[in-house]
Amino acid sequence: MTNRTGALPILYSFRRCPYAIRARLAIDASGLLVALREVDLKAKPTDLVAASPKGTVPVLVHPDGRVLEESLAVMAWALAQHDPGDWLRRGPEATAPAERQRIADLIARNDGPFKTHLDRYKYASRYPDHDPRQHRQEGLAILREWNGLLKAGGWLLGERPSLADVAVLPFVRQFRLADPAWFDGLEELAPLQAWLGRFLASPALAAALAPVAPWRPGDPQGLFPPHRRLHHLALASEWEQARRDGSYRRSTRGQSLEDVGYIHASFEHQLAATHARFFAGAPPLRRLEIDPARLSAPLALECAPGGHALFPHIHGPLNLDAVVAVEPYP
Repeated sequence: MTNRTGALPILYSFRRCPYAIRARLAIDASGLLVALREVDLKAKPTDLVAASPKGTVPVLVHPDGRVLEESLAVMAWALAQHDPGDWLRRGPEATAPAERQRIADLIARNDGPFKTHLDRYKYASRYPDHDPRQHRQEGLAILREWNGLLKAGGWLLGERPSLADVAVLPFVRQFRLADPAWFDGLEELAPLQAWLGRFLASPALAAALAPVAPWRPGDPQGLFPPHRRLHHLALASEWEQARRDGSYRRSTRGQSLEDVGYIHASFEHQLAATHARFFAGAPPLRRLEIDPARLSAPLALECAPGGHALFPHIHGPLNLDAVVAVEPYP
């Protein structure tokens, strides 16, 4: 199925689903932007079912029709673009291969046995032939394993977070929600409670859990994360001309919108490299900070020629009211 909005990858999501939460956390951390369609699980959009007949979330539909149907695949896609915390442990350290295996093992433990016990404990009415108290104890046994790992450095792999922490924490949050008073009273789990507490208080989780109305065909396109901004480097003289003209039509240094077909933009983590590659020795520059939700022209994520990095491209004139800040750069 082709994503016929044509511009951004579309993420079908459900706010409270732990699988969808971890996918949104990775997208936020990666610095990317996607179109968000919140799903009413009792009335699943036909577009979702057409893209992924299993009808579960999250599902990411790319503009070229490629579909990612699993949360871990969505996380890997996002972090392959930008992984500032090295959650995937792709760095040069000699310990990286072993840590990647530990990450895989921890996630398998969560997505398999722990999720089984979580469901039969928290949603006991769905499993009348199972004893929720037994499943709570079985889940607690796994939490004790993770608690032991957390004692050393506060994260599952030591002193810094990894994909394992981000993939597991939404499920531990669900386990606590089944009986917060009981969970919070487990003094033996102090390291794990501190780990979960940091997660619950994090701005990243707040962004992932921000209320969103269920999407219906014809609705305005939502964006995730909603706080993401785009950046464009403009020659100061060309920006001043745009203010006089009422719209901005320069693609990049020395090229117009008409020359290229779109206006080059960058995410924040791409800005320094863009400056170094295209604007070395340029006259005075201005960094335009753009709110993508205010754009009048279509926005696309597209690879730079000859590369794999996804950049935001504005396929039309930049309306000035979408520019929320202008600063000298660098």
